[in-house]
Amino acid sequence: MAFDLSSAPLPQFSSLDKLFEFMMAMTDDPLAKSGSNVVICRGNPNAGVLLIGEAPGPQENIQGKPFVGKAGQLLDQILKSVHFDTQSDVFIVNSVFRMPPGENGVVFRKPTNNEIIYYRKYVREIIRLTNPDIILLAGNVACQSLLDQTGITRMRGEWIQFEGHLVMPIFHPSYLLRNPSRDADSPKALMWKDIQEIRRKYDELKGENTKPVE
Repeated sequence: MAFDLSSAPLPQFSSLDKLFEFMMAMTDDPLAKSGSNVVICRGNPNAGVLLIGEAPGPQENIQGKPFVGKAGQLLDQILKSVHFDTQSDVFIVNSVFRMPPGENGVVFRKPTNNEIIYYRKYVREIIRLTNPDIILLAGNVACQSLLDQTGITRMRGEWIQFEGHLVMPIFHPSYLLRNPSRDADSPKALMWKDIQEIRRKYDELKGENTKPVE
């Protein structure tokens, strides 16, 4: 069955609570029959930083929050390294709000283009309601969802203006787990550079002195 974003426009909601209530009751989205749970967010919706990830994995499906597995633990370490409190300074959401089921013994898979397009309207409504200063796109799925582009190794580390928001694509932490080298120009080294720039820009927007990085 094909799902067309334009065939089911999303109304504007008066609050995040109303939007999330609507999302939790979804029954006609492309992954509704997969048996996986709706996983939306964690953190502070009033924070100045919105981080958009990909889709829930097994741990996220169980706990009902994004980025709670090994990749999420690494993400928290990265954010804390530049003094972002993951409970108060960042709001974390998905691009796709159910875990795409895998096949042939694989527990889950990457979202399809069709799934990314379908859930995009919910991502856009979250952005409208939270109105963040900075949006971080963790990985290609998030870039495709918001910018309709992929190529994270080319796009990462660059500021993009999107409808009045500053956007930066960054590596997904699962990619860093697969590439553990800390050599110069390695993904981890580039991520460290990017998160420092994000902290600098955040402090600039808030009119604060940059906090010392350990």
